[in-house]
Amino acid sequence: MPQVLKLAPAVLAFLIATGYASAADEAAVRRCRAIPDSLARLACYDALPLGATPSAPLNAAPPQSPFRPQPGQPKAPPAPAPAENFGLEHKARSTDELATIETYIPGRFEGWRPGVRITLANGQVWQVIDETSRYMVLDNPKVVVRRGLMGAFFLDVEGDNRSPRVRRVQ
Repeated sequence: MPQVLKLAPAVLAFLIATGYASAADEAAVRRCRAIPDSLARLACYDALPLGATPSAPLNAAPPQSPFRPQPGQPKAPPAPAPAENFGLEHKARSTDELATIETYIPGRFEGWRPGVRITLANGQVWQVIDETSRYMVLDNPKVVVRRGLMGAFFLDVEGDNRSPRVRRVQ
């Protein structure tokens, strides 16, 4: 036990020294915390020096975000319409998400089975990815593709209460 007591002051001194050496200046942290724009605030935090350094004045202008377009720079291209990317969100970077799309299957529809591809009137192609199958004969049936939990999509066919799980392939 006496050896532990001899080490305690050294350990305490080490912890205090490393804590002060790695702490950023409190006034600079407060200045960064007051920046409303998240990208500029992150850039401010990234620019903070580590260690005990003199603080920057509180009225200093916040640093400009490197991610903001400067005057004269081209703007980002507009996001495509949400219906065009419905089911392809994993490939696109659109934040607008539709809950459903409504269309129809042109021509004669004879149901589905695992792996079958279904072409909709809007040009989208969906593939059945579960193990369900259903035989029915319909002409130009109305369908709704709806979003499920955890990125799942389901195809609701007019006149049937079963909905196969589908994935958009085109």
